[in-house]
Amino acid sequence: MMMATAAAVAFVVYSCKGKLSEAEKLDLERVPVQSVENMFFVQTENGIVKTRIEAPLMERYDSDTLALELFPKGVKVYGYEAETGKLETIITADAARHDQFKRKGEEKWSAYGNAVVRNVIKQERMDTDTLYWDRAAHEIYTHCYVKMSSPKGYMQGYGMRSDEMARNAIILKPFDSYGLMKEDSTKVMIDSANFIGPLLKK
Repeated sequence: MMMATAAAVAFVVYSCKGKLSEAEKLDLERVPVQSVENMFFVQTENGIVKTRIEAPLMERYDSDTLALELFPKGVKVYGYEAETGKLETIITADAARHDQFKRKGEEKWSAYGNAVVRNVIKQERMDTDTLYWDRAAHEIYTHCYVKMSSPKGYMQGYGMRSDEMARNAIILKPFDSYGLMKEDSTKVMIDSANFIGPLLKK
């Protein structure tokens, strides 16, 4: 049973990587119309920062039907609470791409290779190989193997869906086994990303 599970995990991860590698190779054969090093993008709403994106390199490709932005050296996405402006979510990956389909008026974000989603306020983390972001639906999801950990427990399985801030992530096909972590009710959890003031000595 354990060997069958391991084989299934290997197949899913390989399948996700294989499809993305072929698509990436096809796009990279074209000449970029724009290259930006040390890209820094900030989106605000009503004077409050909503999203921040950082990448060592962004390459833009363009055709009659598709505008494509590649991030071959990795990407970091920071999501902030709309009401308070506090940093809530951080997404990192080894590479990413942003497809904009001109005729359909649709777009698609995908991050792949060690994709990690962290909700810094809830102290939760998700690890997977491939992650998709649907901006119109305000959702993130994957069909690949995923593991989730938090101060309260650990889970793993196939497929995940959540709102884009990773507040309510659900594993679609969880494994039967899971882990529970002992939590000290007297322990103070510090949101180091948003904490203002002197840090407590350990």
